[in-house]
Amino acid sequence: MEKQKKKNLKWLWITIALLVVAGIAVWCTLSAIYNPNIKDGQEVDGVKNVFNFGTTFVLFTIAFIVLALGYLLGGINIKGVSLGTAGVFLIAILVGFLCTLIPEDAGLFSGFHLTEDSAVVDTFKGTIQNIGLVMFVGSVGFIAGPNFFKNLAKNFKTYIVLGIVIILSGTLVAVLFALLTPEYGPEYWSGVLSGALTSTPGFSAAKDAVVGATNQADLESLITLGHAIAYPFGVVGVVLFVQLMPKFLKADMAKEREYLKLGGLEEQRDYSKYFKCEDFGFLPFGLAIVAGLLLGSITIPLTGAGYDGATFSLGTTGGVLIMCLIFGHFGHIGKLSLEVKESTLKVLREFGLALFLLGAGVHGGVSLVEQISKFGGAIVGWGFLGGALMTLVPMIVGFFLGKYVLKLPLLNNLGSITGGMTSTPALGTLISTAKTDDVASAYASTYPIALVLVVLASQLIITLM
Repeated sequence: MEKQKKKNLKWLWITIALLVVAGIAVWCTLSAIYNPNIKDGQEVDGVKNVFNFGTTFVLFTIAFIVLALGYLLGGINIKGVSLGTAGVFLIAILVGFLCTLIPEDAGLFSGFHLTEDSAVVDTFKGTIQNIGLVMFVGSVGFIAGPNFFKNLAKNFKTYIVLGIVIILSGTLVAVLFALLTPEYGPEYWSGVLSGALTSTPGFSAAKDAVVGATNQADLESLITLGHAIAYPFGVVGVVLFVQLMPKFLKADMAKEREYLKLGGLEEQRDYSKYFKCEDFGFLPFGLAIVAGLLLGSITIPLTGAGYDGATFSLGTTGGVLIMCLIFGHFGHIGKLSLEVKESTLKVLREFGLALFLLGAGVHGGVSLVEQISKFGGAIVGWGFLGGALMTLVPMIVGFFLGKYVLKLPLLNNLGSITGGMTSTPALGTLISTAKTDDVASAYASTYPIALVLVVLASQLIITLM
């Protein structure tokens, strides 16, 4: 009897709720259609008045649909290989492409029509992508910090050699394609190189190299096209490489994790003797991020032309990574604890990577459509082929150099390759594949030298050819 009463009460509340919703819907619709301020003969879109699909609604709807479907795609596992968080990137590209197909006059859904100049795309490629990048590299820095300097001292020369060889290999492939297709120009292949290595600083450096040219706008468009064509494979190619190589080699991952840790362990820290403002560690994380942004904003001229010529800066990624490594290494400032809770770092790392790929993917999808529709033809096919080789050749050369010449353990080798390829998504995948955060030390050691070299290579291809 009691059970029946509860059931009847539940349906009563459901009925009331439905009546309230229906009443609100009728009121809103009538208010939109019979507005006394509407003049006779004026066209009325009642539905559009009821539903306010503003920029925030469009932004959040796209973001969470992409995240949900991206993780669904990334979770598909085929013989132990999956896209992981990189699934977000592919779905984001697809959604960005589909949104360009929505007519600008689509009425209620016109806000979902995206172009490179739209506010939603600006937010994805700017705010969302950069916040995600800061969260990811910051958490990686704190995780790798305790072992980083010991690992760097042990393998410093090795990391420099790998970084140089990886970037040099990609640059040589770019030069070869520039010689084979002189009609496309070195600017195009410099853009392809920066896309194949997923390097935003390299992309910016290439665009800086054409400033002042008589046809600057056309050259910048070629750089953008090359970058947009090569970037998707640049992301997915490295992600798959770091998963497939251990399988091809039939590596014992438990043993590889032990090799990775040899000589890199530090004593357990007793944080209880330091003052902590809060349990999660957002204070030290925030301090490290601000310090990293300041470091990354320092710009150094690389030529005698001073700041009018080629310049270099660590940028958001490099500056934040280095300062978080330092904060993570020392662990405290005086009596103030710099500990960030491990669970906090892992959440920030995963969510940050997802946001970075979300922003890059939506912008990439929109940009790719607009650039291909502008140029079209064989230039796209050549760009994809060249970009794929600029991604694959450096990884293969770097891997065999690390394995057979430099005698690096597998995970050290793969971590160095992700750093040499400046591939943030691949590091996230490698951490999941290796089931240890220690691979971040090899990434962080190789990344700075690769970052400097890819910036120089992107400009030299244009200025010397």
